[in-house]
Amino acid sequence: MSLPNCPKCQSEYVYEDGILLVCPECAYEWDPNAAVEEEGPVALDANSTRLADGDSVTLIKNLKVKGAPKDLKQGTRVKNIRIVEGDHNIDCKIDGFGAMKLKSEFVKKN
Repeated sequence: MSLPNCPKCQSEYVYEDGILLVCPECAYEWDPNAAVEEEGPVALDANSTRLADGDSVTLIKNLKVKGAPKDLKQGTRVKNIRIVEGDHNIDCKIDGFGAMKLKSEFVKKN
């Protein structure tokens, strides 16, 4: 029986560990019988909870905004986020502020 290549790094050196398959090169573990996850950007909040398009989040610290007269305050709620590629991986509109890009590490999921 031939094992599939690693879905993350395409390594051919995959081995079985119980019901999981493990890649020794990138340390990725997966269940070959589980449904395949959709491709696309992945964003984790400050508590390592996975964020998805349409989620609502809360800022966990004050954030300075270049060119803006005031900071974004801790506790500000942001609705209907969109996950995108890049360093600032959340696209959103903040009431009273407008369109904004945020880093997922500075928010928590509601």
